[in-house]
Amino acid sequence: MLQSSQKQANRENLLAKGVTLLTQQGYHGTGLKEILDAVQIPKGSFYNYFGSKENFCAEVVQYYLAPFIEQLESHLQNSEQDALTAITRYFNELIIELEKTDFKGGCLLGNLMGELGDTSDIVRTSLQVAVIQYRDLLRYGLEKAQQEGTVRADKSAEELADLLVNTWQGVLLRMKIEKSSVPLKQCCENLLDDYFRA
Repeated sequence: MLQSSQKQANRENLLAKGVTLLTQQGYHGTGLKEILDAVQIPKGSFYNYFGSKENFCAEVVQYYLAPFIEQLESHLQNSEQDALTAITRYFNELIIELEKTDFKGGCLLGNLMGELGDTSDIVRTSLQVAVIQYRDLLRYGLEKAQQEGTVRADKSAEELADLLVNTWQGVLLRMKIEKSSVPLKQCCENLLDDYFRA
């Protein structure tokens, strides 16, 4: 039992360090030795956990996404606010966090889409799953907002969710080159406060 929990802890440490290093340095800029040295795990153990660097990266994508899904779900389940307010507050929290980190790193999903999206089937599939899961949760929130009468109903919630995800990924890239939250705020204002409104 103790060995199993240690193995799980090692796996978690590897994934957490993977999120940090892959976000900061990218897939090609991050070596396995660097990851292993950071968490003090031998190379053989790494291959027992993940099999390859590509498999590791695919799992890092899912690990990275989980807290964002949890955070958005928490907002959407808050009965004291309507769904559009919940989504807006969620994105405002993301903007505050990005400002705190001085806009470094951006979004691991977007970074990997650009770096590996057309060269690694394993990572591409993991990214697709992550983006669809994220989009579907936003779609659920926007459907709820449509039922509440705060979001326009002439467009499908899925179409609006896709637009929000696609635009957000684009403004995250622009944020990195401008070192500013202005593109992020413009995205939220133009979509959530204007275009999406009923």
